[in-house]
Amino acid sequence: MSLDALRGFDMFWIVGADALVDGLRKVSDTGLIHGLGVQLGHVDWAGFHCEDLIFPMFVFIVGVSLVFSLTRMIEREGRAGALARIFRRAVLMYVVGVFYYGGFATPFEKIRLLGVLQRIALCYFFAGLIFCYFEKRGRIIWCAGLLIGYWALLTFVPVPGGTAGNFAEGQNLTNWIDKHYLPLRKWDGDHDPEGLLSTLPAIANCLIGVFAGMWLRDTRRSDWTKVCYLAAAGVAMVALGWLWNFQFPVIKKIWTSSFVLVACGYSSLLLAAFHLVVECWGWRGWAMPFVWIGMNPITIYMLHNLVDIDQIAQRFVGGDLNKHFGNYGELVVALAGMAITFGFARFLYQRKIFLRL
Repeated sequence: MSLDALRGFDMFWIVGADALVDGLRKVSDTGLIHGLGVQLGHVDWAGFHCEDLIFPMFVFIVGVSLVFSLTRMIEREGRAGALARIFRRAVLMYVVGVFYYGGFATPFEKIRLLGVLQRIALCYFFAGLIFCYFEKRGRIIWCAGLLIGYWALLTFVPVPGGTAGNFAEGQNLTNWIDKHYLPLRKWDGDHDPEGLLSTLPAIANCLIGVFAGMWLRDTRRSDWTKVCYLAAAGVAMVALGWLWNFQFPVIKKIWTSSFVLVACGYSSLLLAAFHLVVECWGWRGWAMPFVWIGMNPITIYMLHNLVDIDQIAQRFVGGDLNKHFGNYGELVVALAGMAITFGFARFLYQRKIFLRL
């Protein structure tokens, strides 16, 4: 349950938290609210805000989850069954990702081949293969190799017409490869934050989640021990990532290895906190709204892509009625939109409708 709650908590910041904070800022833009608003925006290039944690934490959670699902699949149907599941889910998620960005409704050159769901699909696919074919030592080697190898490529391989070790936007190897080899639409002009080469450290991101999942699934350790392991690993990764930042900057848009360590470190700390509160202390009631979303994350994600939740909220609390709320008007609409999202997620959960790929 702690994992489902954390997944829902992560999705919460995607599907309405930013609108809620914007509404609060219209009421009173105090230092705390203003700071939260800043944290809910991506950094321009190097650095780290809370907003930059949302996506890599979801990739981390995918790694945690696949340990449980693939282990059960291997026990029931063998490795062949697990591999079939990996391939099927990865392909479906990739197709849904293309659909999310407009599918074929736009001119062909506007189709985005790589994006959020496509990256999750690729991370799940390769991390799943590594999980099925390698034991713990092999997985560690793969994870370290991807992070160190990516660092070596960006540090020592010169960009044609440029220099090696330049991490500036548009002047690094990752952006250069996207510009020349990633076809069709690229999110940032001639390069993409979910591009080709940066998929390598993202796979390592997912593998770090696999290690966390292995700890959680280990029945020999108590829940308290698991919390301590996750917290210690989180602190170590955050410290190592920020130390690495002095040479290899923390940059989300090219998923530098230091960024992966920092993001996975914070993710591990949050997983430890949720596991402590939900599993060790047994405080579960507060987490149920997050569980509702966490049990149907892709469904809720696609709902906000296909349905204008803000427009629906306006039908309840918009127009002339909203004028009576004064400075609270935008906040009321945000709260109504959030209520619709949580209400729909609860509706699915209570009827045991879980839409999965």
